[in-house]
Amino acid sequence: MVRGVHTEGVSIMLAVQKFVSFLVSVIIVALPVAALAAGPLVKNDRSSLNGVRVVAPVNLAILIQDDLVSHVSNELDVTREFIRSLPEGSQVMVGYIRSGSLQVRQPFTSDLGTAARSLRILVSSSSASPYNPYVEVLEALRKFDSKGKNPNVLLLISDGLDVSRGFDSASVLNSIDMERAIAEAKRRDVSVFSFYAPSVGLTRQNLLAASWGQSSLNRISHETGGKAFFQGTTDFVTFNPYFEQLTRALNQLEPVE
Repeated sequence: MVRGVHTEGVSIMLAVQKFVSFLVSVIIVALPVAALAAGPLVKNDRSSLNGVRVVAPVNLAILIQDDLVSHVSNELDVTREFIRSLPEGSQVMVGYIRSGSLQVRQPFTSDLGTAARSLRILVSSSSASPYNPYVEVLEALRKFDSKGKNPNVLLLISDGLDVSRGFDSASVLNSIDMERAIAEAKRRDVSVFSFYAPSVGLTRQNLLAASWGQSSLNRISHETGGKAFFQGTTDFVTFNPYFEQLTRALNQLEPVE
């Protein structure tokens, strides 16, 4: 009788051990799957920039000045996240303002992932310094279709400084090429938003140059229905708050009729 009870107890213990082993194996298999499933959710939550997202499709051209300080390249991830977070129906172009002509890394496309991947690390050298940023802004503006259904937006990441005709307030703040870009933006119904960052040249070394650059960005943005974003007079900390404010501003744009 005792031997029978002992045998039955051993059988129960073996059954419990097998069940526990089964549960452990299920958990081990399920954890990676759950992690993969949760991955996109975490990414989307991050790309929503504190829950704020662009709600209506836009045609967005992102222009980055190639001779900006190297830590601008640290902001590429948040820039990619912003691109991927845009609503379906949006189109994005990516270009770099540099010596010579505008380098279009990605023409307008509705494939937001492809547009995001076209972003590259900046040269961050005076060898890439443009004649002035507004010549190539004008070139990019001509790639917009003024008859499209989405609002047209250009995001200019630049130091905003044009000293191609002299380093004085009249030449810089009334830049001929900036005025041409403003006129073209109005003609094509493009709102210019801008993020200030210093270049490896004058705007990193000279407070007056930085101030004039910011004033120029403020002008082109204000006169085209956009907004300029900058922190202080010399540099920036991160683009995250800029993208949050940009998102809110885009959500206030009037839809194209």
